[in-house]
Amino acid sequence: MIIVTGANGKLGRAVVEQLLKRVPAEQIGVSVRDPNQARELQERGVRVRRGDFDDAESLYQAFEGALQVLIVSTGIMGEAGIPHGIRQHQAAIDAAKKAGASRLLYTSHMGSSPTSHFAPMIHHAATEELLKSSGMPFTSLRNGYYAAAVPMLIGGAIKTGELIAPEDGPVAWTVHADLAEAAAAIISEQKLDGMTPNLTASEAIDMEGIAAIASEILGRTIRRIVVSDEEFRERMLSQGVPEASVNMRMGMFLASRQGDFTQVDPTLAHLIGRPPVSIREVLQESISHQQG
Repeated sequence: MIIVTGANGKLGRAVVEQLLKRVPAEQIGVSVRDPNQARELQERGVRVRRGDFDDAESLYQAFEGALQVLIVSTGIMGEAGIPHGIRQHQAAIDAAKKAGASRLLYTSHMGSSPTSHFAPMIHHAATEELLKSSGMPFTSLRNGYYAAAVPMLIGGAIKTGELIAPEDGPVAWTVHADLAEAAAAIISEQKLDGMTPNLTASEAIDMEGIAAIASEILGRTIRRIVVSDEEFRERMLSQGVPEASVNMRMGMFLASRQGDFTQVDPTLAHLIGRPPVSIREVLQESISHQQG
């Protein structure tokens, strides 16, 4: 049986939908905190069980009969930077091992590094070390940077005509749907062991490029204005953005300007059998939605 954690979330649910196109429903199980939210999957023949990353016994029961377990990153850093999510991932790895799974998969990131300026990358790197030390066969999906962040980054600029942000670098923006399709291919066809190549779209675009594409779509100019890190931080705080969110956003800019998210790779396109969705398509959809 293939078990997917976090199947009520955006990426986890998308992976399950893709798996349902490839394997019989009775071969798929999901581990979710709230089984009621996965009732629709249960009606389609998927095994639904409660699995809470903070309750090791519930994970063991949710993973019963597993051959492969996909651990979708919890993304929880905890209070004051305490790596709560890393402890949760260890609990999931231990439960999968105890349940007799023969393979672990984990949704990591292309920027995974213990020295990254962007906190989630440290989290991913630590989890990859746990996978290595587990003694189990594993695949760490080095996903490209989620393009879902782009509408948030440029939302205000569509109204004001100014994309104000600190210095940045190119990012290989990648959509959840493509990554889910790739994950399903890797799981169902037993492809790729260890760290995958970066699973990215076909180009890396910086904020200047995003402003230019948005300008073309809108038919009016969106100006890219570079401000200092300090000015950007003050702007965000003055707009009521929580400090933790400001720190996270600043970390992303610092990491991108160092080139952590720049590299593109053809692996994703090969796995899904077509060109990945481009950032232009993401912006087109986002802007159409805002204007609609």
